[in-house]
Amino acid sequence: MTTPTAVALEDTTVAFRLGDDRVYTAVEKARLTVAPGEFVAIVGPTGCGKSTLLNVAAGLLKPAAGNVTVFDRPLTGLNRDAGYLFQADALFPWKTAIDNVAIGLEIKGTPRTEALARAQTWLTSVGLGAFAGRYPHMLSGGQRKRVALAQVLIRDPKILLMDEPFGPLDAQTRQVMGNLLLDLWNADRKAVLFVTHDLEEAIALADRVVIMSAGPSSRIIGDWRVTLPRPRDIFEVRLDKEFHALHREIWGVLKDEVMKGYAQSTQAAEAV
Repeated sequence: MTTPTAVALEDTTVAFRLGDDRVYTAVEKARLTVAPGEFVAIVGPTGCGKSTLLNVAAGLLKPAAGNVTVFDRPLTGLNRDAGYLFQADALFPWKTAIDNVAIGLEIKGTPRTEALARAQTWLTSVGLGAFAGRYPHMLSGGQRKRVALAQVLIRDPKILLMDEPFGPLDAQTRQVMGNLLLDLWNADRKAVLFVTHDLEEAIALADRVVIMSAGPSSRIIGDWRVTLPRPRDIFEVRLDKEFHALHREIWGVLKDEVMKGYAQSTQAAEAV
């Protein structure tokens, strides 16, 4: 019996044509599956193509070779089953928090009264029920991320694509947001593909941690299952012996790729 998949990349290669007609291969023959309800984190050196894979899964980039399927159907355009949470704020600065959350429903034709009521419920679920009337510039970085998360989740996507969503936040706020994400994810177990540079964050959140090699022609070179019990508390799980053992094992592979990526970027800078 075939195991169902929410997202599957099969020998997926992503290449870009440069201005001088050269072709830059960002990712080569990537094979990755995410099961329904599974939380998968992708970690790798800067510039290795983590976000590129996310954009392929979103249908924003068409691979040069290989196949992409979503719930076992070929992906031929935008991934309508996915919600995308970016690293940078994607809130409308002229709209209040509640209007930013409600807009996804209004665009789909939901009556405004209903959309606002549901948006208020989601703001409450992310701890911002009392901040509905505030504009983005009146909110902290962590609060804006909560609004953005509610903005994505109100549409009830089957898949969450998350590109360094907590990257700009301070360490303490990142942990608070990680726990909030896990609480929301535990409620309905969407498939999650989560890109991060932070190996500790990846292990603390995910069911599996996937490692990519340094680019160009980056490949998936490791896939570790995280067996730490759920539900998890981000603050506590990092103290677990199993957490540290897994971190050492993965870092043993990742460190070499990080150093390769650093050396390549240094050589490129010196050549300019």
